[in-house]
Amino acid sequence: MVATTSQAAEPRTILQAWLPFKAAVGVTVVRNDDDHLRVLKTIDSLLDAIGDDETHPLLEVLDYLSDQVAAYEATHVFIPPAKPSEVLRFLMEQHGLKQHDLAECAPQSRISDILSDRRGISKSVAKKLAARFKVDVAVFL
Repeated sequence: MVATTSQAAEPRTILQAWLPFKAAVGVTVVRNDDDHLRVLKTIDSLLDAIGDDETHPLLEVLDYLSDQVAAYEATHVFIPPAKPSEVLRFLMEQHGLKQHDLAECAPQSRISDILSDRRGISKSVAKKLAARFKVDVAVFL
């Protein structure tokens, strides 16, 4: 029996669906570092399968697992504050980029000045870098 909007799903029905789901996914609640690692691997696999398809049926599973990871990381993972130049350097290294590869964001000389802390990152450059790396603009400000 499927619940309609006016009635709640029966616990027995939920359990019949939940146990096979939990067996297939492996970890459904992140409680420790091992769970965290396993769920991250599952998320990577889901991202590969889903791609850019915002109508993919597994998107809700990805959202659910991402929420579990976020909740765990909020209390168990410390991310030290970093200067915008350090964030930029890190992202460039992760993506295998050189200064000239960011020409669409700023001239190479400006990127060099930012990386050497001779110059801050302007709002317009921060917006371009955020779009380039698909991160929140706040990491560059």
